[in-house]
Amino acid sequence: MGAPPGYRPSAWVHLLHQLPRADFQLRPVPSGFAPQEQEYQQALLLVAALAGLGLGLSLIFIAVYLIRFCCCRPPEPPGAKSPPPGGGCVTWSCIAALLVGCAGIGIGFYGNSETSDGVSQLSSALLHANHTLKAIDHLVLEMVERLGEAVRTELTTLEEVLTQRTELVAAARGARRQAEAVAQQLQGLAFWRGVPLSPVQVAEDVSYVEEYRWLAYVLLLLLELLVCLFTLLGLAKQSKWLVIVMTVMGLLVLVLSWGSMGLEAATAVGLSDFCSSPDMYILNLTQEETGLGSDILNYYFLCNQEVSNPFQQRLTLSQRALANIHSQLQGLEREAVPQFPSAQKPLLSLEETLNTTEGNLHQLVALLHCRGLHKDYGTALRGLCEDALEGLLFLLLFSLLSAGALATALCSLPRAWALFPPSDDYDDTDDDDPFSPQVPPGIQALRAVAVIYLSPSSRPDGRLFPISVSSLAAREDPANPAAGPPH
Repeated sequence: MGAPPGYRPSAWVHLLHQLPRADFQLRPVPSGFAPQEQEYQQALLLVAALAGLGLGLSLIFIAVYLIRFCCCRPPEPPGAKSPPPGGGCVTWSCIAALLVGCAGIGIGFYGNSETSDGVSQLSSALLHANHTLKAIDHLVLEMVERLGEAVRTELTTLEEVLTQRTELVAAARGARRQAEAVAQQLQGLAFWRGVPLSPVQVAEDVSYVEEYRWLAYVLLLLLELLVCLFTLLGLAKQSKWLVIVMTVMGLLVLVLSWGSMGLEAATAVGLSDFCSSPDMYILNLTQEETGLGSDILNYYFLCNQEVSNPFQQRLTLSQRALANIHSQLQGLEREAVPQFPSAQKPLLSLEETLNTTEGNLHQLVALLHCRGLHKDYGTALRGLCEDALEGLLFLLLFSLLSAGALATALCSLPRAWALFPPSDDYDDTDDDDPFSPQVPPGIQALRAVAVIYLSPSSRPDGRLFPISVSSLAAREDPANPAAGPPH
């Protein structure tokens, strides 16, 4: 089978096509594209299920790690202010994982755009093919109507004018039969008329699905980007509530990433099977949907020297018939116009109709050639099997990086927020910060005086003495005349 112009299965297609496939009973399945067979469907579902297995293992690993962290953490010594050893490493590993996730998001945006471009190329090729088919139908209908109008008016008028010359009437009737034969031959060239399958409808369906697929991936990418950015913000601000909320959101995005990975893997494998040898499947599917003959479909989908043009005979007969009509009309013009001047007007009208019909026939010959529709077929395959498949692989890489980065972050975040200072520790608070909890001034004064009076160095003999809070407050009161320096 001849490959479409400009399309060759890529290395990614060959690599994915060579991967082994198995059904639910782990029996080998051929790699030929057969979506209607149950074994092949099971093989693709098994590929998608591998992502579910990865999700389950990730959740189990995260749960075991967090349980070990919560239950087996050594107790901290009372009054310890310094972070435990390795705390900075945990925080930086979490930050590095989130940055890897952000890089994966960039890859995901590129893959989503590539996939959208490939599907758009497929839709454009379908619309262009539909334009070609509609142009064929329009030209055939126009030529048939022109010839029918010429038979009903000009040739009928010409026969009435030439009734006195039987040989001229016979020539006019011969031209009538030739015109009717051409019209009958031309009607068989509109092969797409009445076909239930519409390329426009297929293009609209593909574009509709692609629009929602693109939007879903954009929302997923933006959700993961927000989770990564707000998690980094929570680590920078040492905000426990923000880190906890982002941990829950990260768990949700982790599940979505593994789910999208399964869909992408199954779609990429199935698409590689289709793109490795697309001709036979498309031929059988188009014949089943349209009811067209295999000779027509082979001519347009294969377009090589081994397949002849199924419309060549009709085109040749039509061209010969038009040439014969021309010669008959020229003979009538030489012999009938001198004797019947009124025959000149219908003859000139017939000549104009024949010239227009011949010009349209030349356009029809060009449109019916396999080059145009076969080029659209190759464009559709390149968009689907090159750009769209490449985009799917980039999306698969994004899902893999996202799943790994989020799993690492989910393991590191609990250890990171355990290093945050407690919210009720006022020793390191900024007095100028209006949003930080402030200690009342009276309490601050009482603490300062208590430190002075309870310190052994404040007595000459180095002994402590009891003192009440009320007396301390009285000493600090400037309105009290008894207030003075300690003795």
